[in-house]
Amino acid sequence: MSEVLKALFQRRSVRQYTGEPIAEERMDQILQAALVSESARNQKAYELIVVRDRERLRQMAGCRAYGGRHLAEADAAIVVVGRTDSDTWVEDCVIAMANMHLTADSLGVGSCFIQGRMRLAQDSRSTDDFLRELLGYPEQLQLEGILCLGMPASHPAAYTETDLPYEKIHVERY
Repeated sequence: MSEVLKALFQRRSVRQYTGEPIAEERMDQILQAALVSESARNQKAYELIVVRDRERLRQMAGCRAYGGRHLAEADAAIVVVGRTDSDTWVEDCVIAMANMHLTADSLGVGSCFIQGRMRLAQDSRSTDDFLRELLGYPEQLQLEGILCLGMPASHPAAYTETDLPYEKIHVERY
């Protein structure tokens, strides 16, 4: 099995954190993973907002009607917003998010992808409007998601080959 595939099997969403701070060098590497991400026409149609302020993270926990509460206990969050003047902003954002998620796990940092686009906050506004007011990003950017980060209190077991949904694979035709 390749090293990349081993890392993919190991990567799991982590929603419970110890409260221990994430080392700056680890945060830098997680951010670098986004910056080297595949991007359509190399546009890099995303922007990253790093949040480490505890009170702001607690406020952000209200960004989703269901889910997202673990932001209140996180050490950091990376909010990924896209430039809507690009027709591939969603793809660029998601690839950057996936790379950061995988890199975080490889560094021993727990992470969880919190969907933001097309979701509602606890106060019934869109998650995008909720976070735009809190974080101040401009109208030409739209929220894709949030990568919640913290040192893991526990880590779910790695996937095994028997966990894989092979029925999703269709050869030549559906």
